[in-house]
This record gives sequence, structure tokens and C-alpha cells, in this order.
Amino acid sequence: MNQSAAPGVYPQGIKLGVDVGTVRVGVAVCDRDGILATPLKTLDRNAKKNTDVRVLAALAGELGAVQIFVGLPRTLKGEEHASARMATDYAHLLVAALESRGSTIPVQLIDERLSTVAAHRNLHEAGMSSRNHRKVVDQVAAAGILQHAIDMQKARGTDVGSRVFAVSQPGLSGDAAAEGAEQAVSGNDVQSSDDGRLQ
Repeated sequence: MNQSAAPGVYPQGIKLGVDVGTVRVGVAVCDRDGILATPLKTLDRNAKKNTDVRVLAALAGELGAVQIFVGLPRTLKGEEHASARMATDYAHLLVAALESRGSTIPVQLIDERLSTVAAHRNLHEAGMSSRNHRKVVDQVAAAGILQHAIDMQKARGTDVGSRVFAVSQPGLSGDAAAEGAEQAVSGNDVQSSDDGRLQ
């Protein structure tokens, strides 16, 4: 379940940006004032056990994050394909993992067209060889996603993106709820955002 961010004051404090890939997940963080996003780390994606999702949820708690932005890749025409579905599913799993830890940190999907392309270009301009891009490009892409989100929050004076909620599993809580979300995602029971448009 997704819901467009409601107008109003957006969360203040440390935020995370997430770039989801089939092999790696890039993570970025911003300062408490939401001025600058910087690359933080790269996690190995484990689609079977989702250990990286739980590591990310734990990291968010340790850093005291107040919000997490997951990049939603779209085509230049604004369409969503397999990679967008993967990011949406990941966001739902992350919400469930956070809830299993008793956390209510909001997870938002944010449009991230060309973030990886821009990350490769920035690394090239910084003098890094293409051979070494793979080690850090996901983190840099995540930083681009996060910077885009916090810049829009400041410019608009309101929250941005589409809030993601865990798949409803009546009677389940904690780890059981997280496992239920994993089963629902793998079973394609998760719905994308209603109109496919994000702020």
C-alpha cells in the first residue's frame, strides 16, 4: 500500500537514501540539517533471505534516521517496469523489517530517473576508472536519490514521494509480519502506487 506524501512539515533529522539493484543496494545518509547527502555503504542484495533488508533496518535505527527514501526507477516516459517493481517490493520489505524492530521510520518511494547514469558520470568526472565504479556507484546513486529528495523538501516546504506501508497480515506481528510481507512480495501481492506519479 502506497500513499502520496501529505502536505505539511516534513521530518527533520538524519535521512537515508536507498538505490536498489539486483546484486547490490547502495545506501546514503544526510546530516541532521538535511543539507548534504553522502555515500554511506553498499549492501549485497540477498533476495532469498533478505538479510540486507534487515541490516538496513538495523542501520536506520542505529543512526537515528527519521526517514528513508527508496529510489523508484522510471523510464524517460515516466513508465514503471521490472526495476520499479523490484524497488517497490524492496520498500515494502523494509517497512516490514522496521516494524518488526518496533520502528515507525517512514519509507518513501521517490522518482530516481537516471540516478545511476548520473552516478557513473560523476565518478568519471572525479577521475575514477570505470573498473572501480562498481564498488561505489550504488552508494553514489543513493546519494543522488537522497539529495534530490531533501532538496525538493526544502524547495516545496512539504514532504515528497509516496509513503509505503507494510502488507497487511492480520494476526501477525514482529518477525512473523516481516515474513508475511516477504511471502506477499514474492507472490506479487503488492500493489504499486495508485497513479504512478510521485512528487
